[in-house]
Amino acid sequence: MPDHRPRVSYTKRGHVAYITLDRPQVLNAMDLRMHEELVEIWDDFEYDDEIWAGVLTGAGPRAFSVGQDLKELVARVRSGEPPSTFGSRDRPGWPRLTERFDLSKPLIAKVNGYALGGGFELALACDVIVAAENATFALPEAKLGLIAGAGGVFRLARQLPLKTAMGYLLTGREIPAARALELGLVNEVVPAEELDDCVDGWVDDILRCAPFAVRAIKEAAQTSTTMPLRQAFATRYAWEERRMHSQDAREGPLSFVEKRPPKWTGS
Repeated sequence: MPDHRPRVSYTKRGHVAYITLDRPQVLNAMDLRMHEELVEIWDDFEYDDEIWAGVLTGAGPRAFSVGQDLKELVARVRSGEPPSTFGSRDRPGWPRLTERFDLSKPLIAKVNGYALGGGFELALACDVIVAAENATFALPEAKLGLIAGAGGVFRLARQLPLKTAMGYLLTGREIPAARALELGLVNEVVPAEELDDCVDGWVDDILRCAPFAVRAIKEAAQTSTTMPLRQAFATRYAWEERRMHSQDAREGPLSFVEKRPPKWTGS
């Protein structure tokens, strides 16, 4: 019997959007319907001016996401669907989060349990990762004759020393949360019962900052990563242009001088 339940929960509280992969019965495996729902959510997240930050997580205590729904993949292959490679162009949900290189707002991955394959790739595409002590990360695609085509090959090789990344990519070995913290892949690891409060703390700290400044910093940092330093200084950044001429750029120093909390407007 077809399952018509939504695959993703999307809620907003104040200036924060909460995106929850919601298939806990299959460890939040991602099927095509989930990707179709997510593309609309990412569009809304980016273009809603009242939203300044987001939290991405998975439903249930066992998994953030175990990645691609392999049962659905097998069915698609048997039906004659051609093999896929890097990226999701021309497939449901494009551009997926892993290919939204211009997403301007900060996104926190809240990881409890397994973050495998495409689930790990989603977390790698976020700006901050906060993990429970029971979190486990891996890109096991090589064990299945597949490849981490949603950017895992590229991002892991950029976010870790190359030899370290290659070790995990070529073997599919798991990375426990504590090791991921040592490697700098995650920002903080806490007991599972403290995960919500820890993420709330990160959200509160981001919201204390001016939203245009946060977006300008994110854009400049990500855009300049592979640039020579001279080029990075000489490049023009769209969000920095907006921040520089924003009301909040005046409000910040003024509030400091007047010894009061700033009143950010995101304008």
